[in-house]
Amino acid sequence: MNQFLQMGANTVLSSPKGNVTVSYEISNSIDISLTAFLLTDSDKVQGDSGIIFYNQPQSSSGVATLLPSEKVGNTKVHKINFDMSKVPEGITKIAITLTEDNSTGFSNVKNLKAEICTDQHIIQLTPSSFTNENGIVVVELYLRNGQTKAKSIWRGFDSGLEGLCKNYGVEVESDEQNKPSEPKTIQKQTPKEPDKTLTVPEIKNRQNTLSTISLEKVKGKVSLDKGQKPVIIDKTPEITATVSWKYGTDYDIYALVYTKDGKQIDVAMFGAKGTPPLRRFDKGAVEHMGDVGRNNQSTKTEVIKLRLNDNILAVVPVVYSAQSNGTGSFYRYQVSMSIDNHNGTSVTIFAKDANNNDRIYSCVPGILHNTEEGVIISPLELYSEPNSERRPKLRMGSSNMVEVIMDKGPINDYK
Repeated sequence: MNQFLQMGANTVLSSPKGNVTVSYEISNSIDISLTAFLLTDSDKVQGDSGIIFYNQPQSSSGVATLLPSEKVGNTKVHKINFDMSKVPEGITKIAITLTEDNSTGFSNVKNLKAEICTDQHIIQLTPSSFTNENGIVVVELYLRNGQTKAKSIWRGFDSGLEGLCKNYGVEVESDEQNKPSEPKTIQKQTPKEPDKTLTVPEIKNRQNTLSTISLEKVKGKVSLDKGQKPVIIDKTPEITATVSWKYGTDYDIYALVYTKDGKQIDVAMFGAKGTPPLRRFDKGAVEHMGDVGRNNQSTKTEVIKLRLNDNILAVVPVVYSAQSNGTGSFYRYQVSMSIDNHNGTSVTIFAKDANNNDRIYSCVPGILHNTEEGVIISPLELYSEPNSERRPKLRMGSSNMVEVIMDKGPINDYK
């Protein structure tokens, strides 16, 4: 039985035991290695034993075993066996990754494919298209409620093995040792594959350099201030992000959306340089409910509706006051953002850290991360530089969480 698993989708495996194979067309310009990371709940390795690669092909528990790569015609095949019933204490996930060690990048890899095989069940993983990436997280195997599940990831890193290692809390030191030749059986009639010597990193444990966040699932009305720990709320079919401010100025809100394939989409009623206005994204998965303009209400609000799907990793609402609006102090007009799941839970972030500077035009109260367990809300309360009309930019951080970089995006259109 065959099954196709799209990027970002997950499924239950028919058995905790099986293998993952990755194949691609052989080329003299590319050199690909497979590395698996045994991860805790915080997506970090416990130590050097949590890395399965060419120089340490088997975990002591037997949960993962990397086999020698093979040539089948004009195709190179990497295979790793797994048995999730043997996961050591504290480990809940295996991330299976690829690196292109000649720095050519995966955009030049032809016919890249991956499969998960359990019993007689084969799951084919649909790859993404790549540009400059030379490191990829292909798939994650994990335990959930006693079941073994798989999630198709296909997320790339421009920094190759170093980027992957930093993402999973390990230190990389380059040029320390040479890569040994891959194990192979030499038969009398079989020509020997030429030896190749490549410089590779030595991997050292760095799990304590990034702090683990213990998330609390909250219900009811909750207020968050900058510096407090993130919280998690139940994900419902529709969540609203509402920004409020006192009458006297005209703010606008828009949403920055970060997708599974690493793209940023701006949902806004007005454009920016090279970025046209966009009211709805992904068939209403993120939808702006309209500009309220200037009116006489004592408190004004604008709303963005979120109908989160697996394509969306994070959403960042931004509060904006254009230069043409005149004064727009976030402190004076008491800006706040509330996230409501319409199931008895709302989280409010106030702009308490703002000052009276009328030349600060953008505020990011917080960020929402979309996960299987719920929506993680992190209070940020970030502000643009004085006189900056640039939008924020999103990127994937080393802790596998989306980060907000102020003043690095396109310049807003004059309103």
